[in-house]
Amino acid sequence: MNKSELIDAIAEKSGLTKTDAAKALDAFTSVVKDTLQQNGDITLVGFGSFTVAERAERQGLNPKTKEPITIPAARVPKFKPSKALKDALLPQEDTTKATAKKATKK
Repeated sequence: MNKSELIDAIAEKSGLTKTDAAKALDAFTSVVKDTLQQNGDITLVGFGSFTVAERAERQGLNPKTKEPITIPAARVPKFKPSKALKDALLPQEDTTKATAKKATKK
């Protein structure tokens, strides 16, 4: 799904116009970016958390010349999905099997 398809889906689900849905999506991405730039975290209960992680400087190899290079330290965005989001992606039969196994163990 690309951005325009996401805007269409948001407009359809929310009843907003496509213009309003585009503004809402742009505002959301802007707020997430601004918050992460300031080392803040965003937690959406039932969806997940956006955080910033520090990646240390490390050694790597130039794939073309095979010479060692130093990869600089960086701040990178991370997303951790919530349990509810993970569970929503499980096939329905797997969740019933897991429940049945828990019931038989007791």
